[in-house]
Amino acid sequence: MRNSLPWTLHAVPDQTGRVAVVTGANSGIGYVTARELARRGAHVMLACRDPERGQAALARMQGEVPGAHLELRRVDLGSLASIQEFAAGWDRDRLDLLVNNAGVAMVPYALTADGFESQFGINHLGTFTLTGLLLPHLLAAPDPRVVTVSSEGQRFAGFDLENLNAERGYRTAFAYVQSKRANLYFAVELQRRADAAGLKLRSMAVAPGLTRTNVLTGGANSGRGRLYATLTRLLVRVAFRPTPEGAKTSLCAATMPDLPGGSYIVPDGLLQLRGEPTRRTRERAIRDTATATHLWHLSERLTGVTYALSAATTTTRLP
Repeated sequence: MRNSLPWTLHAVPDQTGRVAVVTGANSGIGYVTARELARRGAHVMLACRDPERGQAALARMQGEVPGAHLELRRVDLGSLASIQEFAAGWDRDRLDLLVNNAGVAMVPYALTADGFESQFGINHLGTFTLTGLLLPHLLAAPDPRVVTVSSEGQRFAGFDLENLNAERGYRTAFAYVQSKRANLYFAVELQRRADAAGLKLRSMAVAPGLTRTNVLTGGANSGRGRLYATLTRLLVRVAFRPTPEGAKTSLCAATMPDLPGGSYIVPDGLLQLRGEPTRRTRERAIRDTATATHLWHLSERLTGVTYALSAATTTTRLP
């Protein structure tokens, strides 16, 4: 069962006074999400891995939204040290909104700086680490939210707890949808733990649907050859929808006033591939608390980040 939301891009309410971090804000869905939050008055930090691309995005956004409150900060979700440096450099009194948007998709096998398979390491473990280290600043806000971008593809994941880090072989597509299922497990488990601790935090997950971004052709995919790039760009142009359409679910989850914590926002069309944002409640991963708990404990062990939610603090130890 899905509960339809009468929501459009123009329905983003006033965001004046909110401090937001959007990871991967230099392009694609992250760029549109950051821009629209800034357009509505939020102070938005563009958290990007590549300073040069981040600076170009900042300049472009400033031109599109004159007077916007924007700043650029570097973070590489493929490096625990970079994430720790980003969190340690936090210099504001609170964080109202964290949009965990950055990620990689369908990339060849590679390892992060800490030896994790890159899709699992960046998409899930990087997100888990960043959220945990920023948690004290989120809990200092009056109405904090965390939005984690999953994927409609997570519905087809065969989640293998014994092969999350490619311990028993690597298949590109399998690793990708599995990492996106991990994003959904993380978002709903964070809400369960916040609720159990009596905290005001709201954690949401979203799926953007098929969206035109450079995630399939940029970054680690940029070296896959001319034929791959040509065919993929053609597919994206023909079958995928414009980037602002894909950003709708993120913006809805980030700004809709009465949206309950633990919501999963997806497009309302066939197979969640396109359409307007809707709240999906009957999703297998949302109800699978055993797997979510197992993944949470594994993530703490691998990253060295422990969420002490009852004490509203997060501790870090070397993995």
